Amino acid sequence: MPRPKLKHDFTKEDPWRIFRIMSEFVEGFEELSDINKAVSIFGSSRVKPRSQYYKLAQKTAKVFSKAGYAIITGAGPGIMEAANKGAKEARGESIGLNILAPIQQKPNRHLTRLIEFRYFFCRRVMFAKYSQAFLIFPGGYGTMDEFMEAITLIQTNRLAARPVILFDKKYWRGLLDWIKHTMVAKNMIDTSDLDIFKLVETPQEALAIVNGNGRR
Repeated sequence: MPRPKLKHDFTKEDPWRIFRIMSEFVEGFEELSDINKAVSIFGSSRVKPRSQYYKLAQKTAKVFSKAGYAIITGAGPGIMEAANKGAKEARGESIGLNILAPIQQKPNRHLTRLIEFRYFFCRRVMFAKYSQAFLIFPGGYGTMDEFMEAITLIQTNRLAARPVILFDKKYWRGLLDWIKHTMVAKNMIDTSDLDIFKLVETPQEALAIVNGNGRR
C-alpha cells in the first residue's frame, strides 16, 4: 500500500534546520576543542603562487607555526592555500574551515584538519572562538567582510579584544584614509576605534604584536 503523502513535510521547514545548525556547532566545537592557541588568516582566494601576497602569507603562516600557533583558514585557494601550505611546511597544525556553497569550494591540499560547514555564521563562530588574532591580507569583498565583522565585534564588546592585523599598508591606505577622514570626521566612529586594528609589513611585526611585544 503506498505511503500517504503528508500535508506538510516538517523536515523542509525552518524549525528543522535548527538541528543542522546545532550539528555544525557541535562538530566544530568537538573538532577544535584541543586547540590551545591559533590565528586565523584571511585574504583573497584569487592570488596565485607567484604573487607577493601568496608568498607573504605562506611565510607568515610558517613563522606563526614555528612559534606554536595553529593556522586556521577558510580552506580554499589563494591566500588560504598559501597559509595552509606554510603551516604544513613548518609541521604545524593546518586547519581549514570549508564552506559548502552553491559554487563548490574545493579544499586545498595542505590541510592537516578539515571541517565543512553549510552555514557561514556557524563557520564564523569557529574563527572567532578559537583565534587569538586575525591576520588579514589583501582581498576582495569576502576579506572586507571578515575584517569589518572582526572589528565590529571587538568595538561592541561582543568579542574580547585581540589583535586584528592588516598586511601591506599601501593596499589598505585608501580604505583607512576614508575611515579616518570621513567616518571619524563625521563622528560615525570614535578616534579610539582606529586602535582596534594595526598595519604591518612583515610576519615578525605581526608576531610581536600577537605575543604582546609589539606596538599596540
